[in-house]
Amino acid sequence: MCEAHAFILKDGKEKMFLENVDLIKFEEDEINLVSIFGEQKTLKARLKLYDNTNQKIVFEPF
Repeated sequence: MCEAHAFILKDGKEKMFLENVDLIKFEEDEINLVSIFGEQKTLKARLKLYDNTNQKIVFEPF
């Protein structure tokens, strides 16, 4: 499978936030992520990078 992994920038470094992301839903002031296993996480951030080749999604907190 080729699901992407979500990272969040903290102190200039990428920290794992959620593995095997299957769904990203942009709400008014937050982003909801759901993994292929049904794990859900929410964050207040902006999308910084989507790298399909390396299956990486990077978010930057507000």
